[in-house]
Amino acid sequence: MDHDVMLLGEMTSGGDAERVGVVVDVVRGLKADGMTMLFATHEMAFAREISDRVCFLHKGQIFEQGPPEQIFGEPQEPRTREFLQRVIDSGRL
Repeated sequence: MDHDVMLLGEMTSGGDAERVGVVVDVVRGLKADGMTMLFATHEMAFAREISDRVCFLHKGQIFEQGPPEQIFGEPQEPRTREFLQRVIDSGRL
């Protein structure tokens, strides 16, 4: 795997718990090795853990971007806050 950047789309969707765990471990290892990755995910806890930068997209537009601490801790945009509150209320973050 001699790539500069990897693009990953919903890499955890549709997998059982064991398979998702394997994928998450591989991505953690790639990050530890310094691999640049761009990925789309609905797994907000994983995005918060693994990301150096997060972009919140809505209707095909980037609404907000920044470090995970800012996006998940103090989002500036009302739509970002609304989305994250729904994720929190559902117990997924």
